[in-house]
Amino acid sequence: MLKYVNTGIVFQEIPDEVTLAINISNCPCHCPGCHSQYLWEDIGMPLNTDAIDDFVSQYGTDITCIALMGGDADPVGVNQLAQYIHEYHPQFHVAWYSGRLRIPSAVNRQDFDYIKVGPYIKHLGPLKSPTTNQRLYRQLMDGTFEDITYRFWRQPVGRLA
Repeated sequence: MLKYVNTGIVFQEIPDEVTLAINISNCPCHCPGCHSQYLWEDIGMPLNTDAIDDFVSQYGTDITCIALMGGDADPVGVNQLAQYIHEYHPQFHVAWYSGRLRIPSAVNRQDFDYIKVGPYIKHLGPLKSPTTNQRLYRQLMDGTFEDITYRFWRQPVGRLA
């Protein structure tokens, strides 16, 4: 069963989206240097369709995207929640942050608008580092996925003349 520990409205996890990030516990990845080690434990409240409906009631007018942050211990459960959100709350995009290198074959990628893959490797840095191994993909209209990781990399600021 999926459980969440906390949520937050964030602006940097998914480019061009105001995102409700739902932090899912029981992470099996245990990346060295992880900034959220508290999510390694099997703690929190059940993350199910009722919880999603409650989040939509609470934050629905403030967000454009719902990001499932983790859930690698139950990828089928994450996929089922993505399907539910698309069916019952189609106004929101759905993102999944996975610490795995690949999305399991049991998961239908088409149920996600954004998918981040890759474990955190300290010397390679997070998504905002051009040397990162992590990648964020956005689903295009034709169902393919485009790597948009570069959107996290700081562009040089030009000068005003």
